[in-house]
Amino acid sequence: MKFSRQFLVVLLVAIPTIAFTLNQKAHAAPPNLVLLLSDDMGWSDYGFMGHPDVQTPNLDRLAKQSAVFPRGYVPTGLCRPSLMTLLTGHYASTHGVTGNDPSPKYADKDSDLYQQRRAQLISYLDRFETLPEALAKQGYISHQSGKLWEGSYQNAGFTNGMTKGFPNPGGRHGDAGLKIGREGINEINTFLDDAVQQEKPFYLWYAPFMPHTPHTPPQRLLDKYRDGRPLTVAKYYAMCEWFDETCGQIMESLEERGLAENTMIVYLTDNGWIQNPDGRGYAPRSKQTPYEYGVRTPIFYWMPGKIKPGVRTDLVTSLDIYPTMLAAAGGEVSDQLPGLDLMDELSTGDKIDRDTVYGEGFAHDIADIEKPEASLLYRWVIEGPWKLLLTYDGEVNRYQSTHPRTEKGPQLFNLIDDPHEKTNLAKDHPDVVARLAKKLEQWYPVTERKTITTP
Repeated sequence: MKFSRQFLVVLLVAIPTIAFTLNQKAHAAPPNLVLLLSDDMGWSDYGFMGHPDVQTPNLDRLAKQSAVFPRGYVPTGLCRPSLMTLLTGHYASTHGVTGNDPSPKYADKDSDLYQQRRAQLISYLDRFETLPEALAKQGYISHQSGKLWEGSYQNAGFTNGMTKGFPNPGGRHGDAGLKIGREGINEINTFLDDAVQQEKPFYLWYAPFMPHTPHTPPQRLLDKYRDGRPLTVAKYYAMCEWFDETCGQIMESLEERGLAENTMIVYLTDNGWIQNPDGRGYAPRSKQTPYEYGVRTPIFYWMPGKIKPGVRTDLVTSLDIYPTMLAAAGGEVSDQLPGLDLMDELSTGDKIDRDTVYGEGFAHDIADIEKPEASLLYRWVIEGPWKLLLTYDGEVNRYQSTHPRTEKGPQLFNLIDDPHEKTNLAKDHPDVVARLAKKLEQWYPVTERKTITTP
């Protein structure tokens, strides 16, 4: 076949334009979004965070290519409120789900009243546009696996998922969704295949019941950690590596389908953990508490070519994930969200315009589902190196040992010098206490609870 010289000239001129247009179209394609959320994992228990024993090679590999924030926080150190924050982008005192369950002190767990209160808590999700719902407006499909407390995956706005939710059997916090990771990731792979077939961007919520108890790791992993350690600690360490293995499986699935190149991955844990060597679950000052091993988590954002890698000193919070993911998807971020859209800073490496983060702690059992402050135990604020923790007289029903509140006065810690919060400096720095207490009051004015103070 012969072509005229004029046709060839036109073709040669057009090829760069066509290529540029296709490249721009590919570049403009909204990114896939993946949330990797571990369950009950200490902030230091990773290779990339310097743990001398726990091995997390897959997360380490992602972290090397990510913007890593070692000083990340969740505003509430308890499972359900923390996950509700990720769905709504709001503090627990705003979204209203402050604890895991209505208090059985005021209604027997088998009573109709108790079930009505459970249903009312789930209905609080209806007051917000969840992240999956906001992403759906941008053409996204979404998949839920792992933990979910707020009813079925459809109730939370996911287009696909595993959890049937309350009032189905086992619907308290995940039912069938809790199998993910521990029993493979087949449901995720099916969803990824559907996304490819539909040519749709997607949001993947991977919140497995790992390393959460029961600590039942594969024997091959447990054997790696048995040398000289209490069995309970070895099991927890092995669970951390097992979770890491499943993250590697998800990465393989993305890469095999050609999806990784245009995917943003965000990692964090829902709340902290210190494994108690005596076998009785978690140690004090970890899960359910406002101390660092309750609320601190490394947070990283991965998207090679779009997000500048490096370890960052900025303060970040799980509240930022909703607006950042929504902005990455091309959605409009509401100014009512307390978190920050970090996309510009993630791409440039510039410092985040923030010097303070806030948090709050409530009892596991919700004393009054319409009055969050009835269960308020703590408020805290971090400014630079300083952390101020104030204690309140909210009601605790079960889990008394988790909230001893033995130190009645303000607690002030220098987290840079004392990351394990061993020394209360409140008496040495009354000016810092006063300044940070004022910040707390301006952020969230407590009107119904009394601060516990030293007599």
